[in-house]
Amino acid sequence: TTFVYYRDGEQQLGTYYDDQNRESIPLGEMPDSIKDAVVAAENQTFWTDKGIDPKGILRALFSNARGNARQGASTITQQYVKILYLTSEQSYKRKIKEAVVSLKIQQQLDKKQVLEGYLNTIYFGRGAYGIQAAAKAYFDHPASELSLRESAVLATVLNNPTKFDPRNGKEAKADLKDRYTYVLDNMADLDYITADERDKALKRLPKFPKIATQSQFGGQKGHMLALVKQELLSKGIASEEEIDGGGLRITTTFDPQVMADVQAGIEEQKPEGFGDKELHIGAATLEVGTGAVRGFYGGQDYLQSQINWAATGGMAGSTIKPLTVAAALKQGFAIDDTFEGNSPYEFPDGTEVRNEGTGSDGLGNDYGSQVSLVTAGEESINTAFVDMSDSMDDGPQAIYDMARALGIPGETPSSKYPGIPMKSTDFSPSDTLITLGKGRVSPINMANAYATIANGGERADAHVVEKVVDKSGNTIYEWKPSTRRAVDEDIAADTSYVMQQIVQNGTGQAALALGRPAAGKTGTATGGENEHVSSSWFAGYTPQMATAVMYVRGDGDDQLDGWLPSYFGADYPASTWTGIMQKVMEGREVEDFPEPAYVDGDAPEDGHEYTPPPPAPSQPQPTRTPTKTPTMAPSTPTESPTESPTETPTETPTETPTTPVPTTPVRSEEHTSELQSH
Repeated sequence: TTFVYYRDGEQQLGTYYDDQNRESIPLGEMPDSIKDAVVAAENQTFWTDKGIDPKGILRALFSNARGNARQGASTITQQYVKILYLTSEQSYKRKIKEAVVSLKIQQQLDKKQVLEGYLNTIYFGRGAYGIQAAAKAYFDHPASELSLRESAVLATVLNNPTKFDPRNGKEAKADLKDRYTYVLDNMADLDYITADERDKALKRLPKFPKIATQSQFGGQKGHMLALVKQELLSKGIASEEEIDGGGLRITTTFDPQVMADVQAGIEEQKPEGFGDKELHIGAATLEVGTGAVRGFYGGQDYLQSQINWAATGGMAGSTIKPLTVAAALKQGFAIDDTFEGNSPYEFPDGTEVRNEGTGSDGLGNDYGSQVSLVTAGEESINTAFVDMSDSMDDGPQAIYDMARALGIPGETPSSKYPGIPMKSTDFSPSDTLITLGKGRVSPINMANAYATIANGGERADAHVVEKVVDKSGNTIYEWKPSTRRAVDEDIAADTSYVMQQIVQNGTGQAALALGRPAAGKTGTATGGENEHVSSSWFAGYTPQMATAVMYVRGDGDDQLDGWLPSYFGADYPASTWTGIMQKVMEGREVEDFPEPAYVDGDAPEDGHEYTPPPPAPSQPQPTRTPTKTPTMAPSTPTESPTESPTETPTETPTETPTTPVPTTPVRSEEHTSELQSH
């Protein structure tokens, strides 16, 4: 049994199974469909070969010598030998042993005996070893009742249980369907089934009944164990078989008190009457300077849903804007440089961006033609941030690069810019409105990006595994604390200053209830055909800890406005963040942020259409001062839910920060009128 522990290495978090789930049955009880499907999928020459594949071994050796990913090149006999006698070590020495023993096995056992042993021992995922346990784990009936479709699925899954288990999400189900097709095509080519049988089976996957997960995975523990397994696999620390049944001892980053604090903060602040089945709250708390995930909340009980919203995430909305600030400062802008605050803002190609609200002309609120970077952050002014992006040299690329450097993975996985998960969906430098947060980011990665800013621009990678010891007591992996510079310290200080002003004077004022220095940003994103609000955020930090909170509904894109009492990031997400951080920070020393550096470099002057306009009537010229007073701003700060993922952005709802909302907030007339205007 593999045991998983909290950060102290002593308190047990859980195991990956209670008792090994293995049942052996005679080959005669296995239907022909599973025997044929496995041969077609794994070793088409099984019935005629000598138990090894010399060409495959040579091909793997050449591939490995070129530095490519190591290949197994294993026949069914070789795989069986590895399970019985050897280890999963990826080495040439082990491959030679495997080939020698396979030849000996071939001389002592006939093919039916080898296939029977293989099908009774191979790992299928879900803690199931052997075809009998697998049939029950996936389809809730014995192997003797497997249909052609079900057999093709299990023959697919055994190749890579994590990648092909449909319970692991849409991507896994799509990957399953591709290889499922490959298996059925091979079965037809080998004349195990007819072309008509193949075509009929290809029309759909079999039904997957809901099967009770082991009780030890209840609550957030299942999400914790799944995150740990995901990291072990992605880093190549251990295989799934080794994790589930290799007798490992795994120490995680999780702090049981912080886990409890995050959950308690959410349960106390979320609106009453909204259960986890439709309202999903994802939250994560990371330690500044180490990247250690100390606590998170994945949403619904793992036994009810295996989707972890702390790692899945949603559209980031305006929480991306502080990363735009850092990118602009890096290119030479200063925190009191000014940008276009009136609505709408029109790109040279005719694309139009609007601020929240209706304004005097129904096209969004105007904040003045020259608003400082600080004011743009406090009021979350869409047009100012789009102008800021457009004023930079290749602004979308600069923002994307800054986000990756700080802690948000890009559109493709990268070992240089890792995260949890390893990539962000719809987050690309090709998005000209990247600053408005169309990209989907996980709360874990958002918290880590903010933690980098809090750490003076020094990034530590987010992680959940600290140490792994094998069954013999040898340490096979240990996290090595390290940071690397993502952005200059002065730029981080000025970015942090802007985020502190958002809490002091802007949309993040609910965080003032924390009673200690804090910095943060609200976010609200719109999406869907009818431009509804699909996510609501608050992310922020103290000098020691960073936390991100996200509210989404349904599949992550369902409508929040008109459903929740308030969809504004300044309300439920901000009060939830405050509730979490009050508990997490209790007893910790009160620390201050560094003073702003007021960096001012040579900002780009070419390559964009923007020209600073003259001051609006009755508007004073901005001057360099530590704080900025919004010009032509409404009487209360507002936040715009960010641009929709459409090519022509449209008007977005207004967000008004309030004092921390009670457990059941009363929807104000002001909010009602704003929603109606949207």
